Amino acid sequence: MSGNKFILASASPRRKELLEQAGYIFDIVPSGVDEESFKRAGLSPTGYTEKLAEAKAKVVAEDYPSIPVLGSDCIVELGGEIFEKPQDEKDAERIIKTLFSSPHYVITSVALVLKAKGEQSVQTAVTKIHPARLTTEQIAHHISTGRWQGRAGGYGVQDPHTEEYIEKIEGSFTNVVGLPMELTSEMLKDFGITPELQEN
Repeated sequence: MSGNKFILASASPRRKELLEQAGYIFDIVPSGVDEESFKRAGLSPTGYTEKLAEAKAKVVAEDYPSIPVLGSDCIVELGGEIFEKPQDEKDAERIIKTLFSSPHYVITSVALVLKAKGEQSVQTAVTKIHPARLTTEQIAHHISTGRWQGRAGGYGVQDPHTEEYIEKIEGSFTNVVGLPMELTSEMLKDFGITPELQEN
């Protein structure tokens, strides 16, 4: 790896795409961290995502101590309740009905760890979503598409027709897509990593 490379400790295709579009060169090594095993008791939503993002980066950094590792975790929060990836269609329907009844927050924490130098940084971006009220038919259609799968909050703002579901976004748009690029770019820069043109 060149000195301008890093490792993305995530299998998320959306994070990969955002980083590639920005011109970064990196390798992917999913952390394999079991998110279900993390206890949220006593942690704020931000505290929870920061702890999990850091854990993901540190797990991969154990095997690649001399390379910066980027870990991330994203949740959706409403009224103190944390919404992660739906477990099934019924769970997705419950989450969508809840979130699209009131403004809610997309919270993403980003962790960078360079184990060999004992360096790490963990920061968080919060975006406020003002949703449109969905009809029963709209909710049923969204569930039928399967686009809720693998997405915190059960939806992706970049999906077709999703703009019809959102009235306003306050904060980072890319945060809602999967990774707050404004924050991430600043963090990578602090670690001496800048975008490069990728070779075809």
